[in-house]
Amino acid sequence: MNANAIQNNQNNHNSLSNRPSSAPLRSPRRVSPSPVTRGNNTIQIQQQTQPQTASFGPLKPAFSASDPAAFSDAISTASSLFSDNLPTTDNSVGITKLAAELSHVGMHTRLIKSTDEVFNAHDPNIKQDIIRIIAQYLGDEGYHSAKVTLLDEANVKSSEREEQAMDIKRIKKSVLGSFIQSPHLTKRKIKVESGKYCRQYLKCVTKRNGDWPEVDRLLLKPLIKNQKSFLWALYKQQYLEYIEYQELQKAFTHLTKRLKPLENYQTSPQEFKDLCYLLTSKSVQSVPSFKNWEGIGPSREKLVEQFQTMLDSDTTSKQNAGTFIPPHRLLTLLRQAVSYQVEFSRYHPRVAPKISTLLQNFQSVVIPNAVHKTYTGHQGNVKCAEFVGELGNQIISGSSDNTCRLWNTDSGRCVGILEGHEATVWAVTSNKPGTFVASASGDGTVKIWDVAKKECSQTLKASNADLYSVEYHPNNVSNLLKFLYRFAYPCIYFAIAQKNHVVSGGYDSTIRLFDIERGVIVKTFTGHTLSTTSTIFSSIGNLIISASKDATIKFWDIISGICIKTIASHLGEVTSVDISATGTQLLSSSKDNSNRLWDMRMMQSVRRFKGHQNTSKNFIRASFAGDSLVVGGSEDSMVHVWDADKGTLISRLSGHGGIAYSAVWNANQSLFCSSSDDRTLKTWWFDAAKPVVSQY
Repeated sequence: MNANAIQNNQNNHNSLSNRPSSAPLRSPRRVSPSPVTRGNNTIQIQQQTQPQTASFGPLKPAFSASDPAAFSDAISTASSLFSDNLPTTDNSVGITKLAAELSHVGMHTRLIKSTDEVFNAHDPNIKQDIIRIIAQYLGDEGYHSAKVTLLDEANVKSSEREEQAMDIKRIKKSVLGSFIQSPHLTKRKIKVESGKYCRQYLKCVTKRNGDWPEVDRLLLKPLIKNQKSFLWALYKQQYLEYIEYQELQKAFTHLTKRLKPLENYQTSPQEFKDLCYLLTSKSVQSVPSFKNWEGIGPSREKLVEQFQTMLDSDTTSKQNAGTFIPPHRLLTLLRQAVSYQVEFSRYHPRVAPKISTLLQNFQSVVIPNAVHKTYTGHQGNVKCAEFVGELGNQIISGSSDNTCRLWNTDSGRCVGILEGHEATVWAVTSNKPGTFVASASGDGTVKIWDVAKKECSQTLKASNADLYSVEYHPNNVSNLLKFLYRFAYPCIYFAIAQKNHVVSGGYDSTIRLFDIERGVIVKTFTGHTLSTTSTIFSSIGNLIISASKDATIKFWDIISGICIKTIASHLGEVTSVDISATGTQLLSSSKDNSNRLWDMRMMQSVRRFKGHQNTSKNFIRASFAGDSLVVGGSEDSMVHVWDADKGTLISRLSGHGGIAYSAVWNANQSLFCSSSDDRTLKTWWFDAAKPVVSQY
């Protein structure tokens, strides 16, 4: 079949409506391992050292805010703005057509690492900004009740607001007080028959009673911004009333204990001195500063007015301070995120893509069609290879020469030889940060290697039989599950709550879970009747999935160690298993000359991938390459690429001189890496100068 025929075949299936009824739509992936990369603003097209502009020109809006689907996605995205979930391309167009419209711009120099914290998601100001942006979007779209509910829940609860209003009302009432008749002992100079003065006598005085202790208690709460300034005014009012009633001892005590500590808040430089002078004055108005004092009643009313003015000023400040939000801010940020992902990918579409969902990262559909680098150095056939960490800047390989090698992905240069195994290295893996790699060997051991030091940091002894697989735990178990496991299953907690755990399987059919830090086996799983060829974890790490020469796939619960499900549909030995990032799909390879896609929810085979050769004693493996592709090795030395949605064979990549054992994909590098019987590794990329699909 030639390339044109393949192209026509893809065009005939470029609509979701043409899917076979047995092929359900694939769920969106939470973390995309698909062909997409990012970098800085320097975009390179012809040469990686020459800055160029994006091949598709200035970006137009990548999605329409009036599109109901995009609108719904925007709601979901806004509610989880800090998740790394942004857009993907429209799958209704044939993937070969999309791939043909790409141009390679290479790796971008990163000014900011993926681990750098550009902003603190727990910063209260950042949280407030996010809430305001979401509230603005809800208001723009007419969801006013939702906006009010959001702001009410995020800022001041209704009960708190009502309590604050009651406190303000009590303060005003306590300050204004009420008029009462009070006995008052005073001295007046009156002439009596004895010719003496200053006789004391008791008279009834009308006083305005204020509940000052209640005001003090309520003002312990931060009701207004300039609370101490108001306290100065409040205490001054009390002091002037003591002077007015000639209660000089109370006035003096009040002056020293209440007003003196707040002297810095006086309204004029001489105000405190004038207050002190009042102790020797006949009345409040006798001091020039207070000659316009209107008396107790009017001054209290003015004090309440001052309090209300300060409250209104605080409310206005809270509403105006930093609350200006540019129009349509959420949509602007989303468009910027889409544009960033498109422009910073290694492969640029020649026209601006149309975005149909915001729940995933943008994905350039890349179908590698040419050899990028060849890695030579092993003295035996290369049984396995993996990209190191999520970034994939290095590659780890294992060989029948009993060694592992580390390679620089870009240069193809060997940067380290890891020696120590006494037999063939059948499998390699790495942790997510790419700081450690693990290898499984025919000598019955799993070795943990420090990538930076290029040395073995730990050797885990499993048995005397060959080990064919090894996999790091993803450490995706939620904190709640860790808490439950810790108390319900304390002996198993350490097997799932820590990063440093690996699972392995081999010739003796036993699956073992290792604690790397302690160097011990924490759990074993038995049930296969023949050799275990592949062991992986589920996407959240609560299950172990194993493949075996007994033609079965088994699912093991880590906590109980029980096999909870067995799939026995393959007609030959199962040589590998791989799981999608969402955990909803499983890919298996078998010596019945087929790779199968399984729906994990229904445990049913939904698609077969054929065209390769996998019948002899070799371990031929297949894996997911993003959402759109499946890639695998073959005994005919070709790397095979399938359309994951349709099951059709897209391309066969020639270049190896012997059996192609496996091929793996790295999203950050936008490369396949294959290992072969010809003692080499090869990375594969998309070359726009060559046909999108190879002839076969």
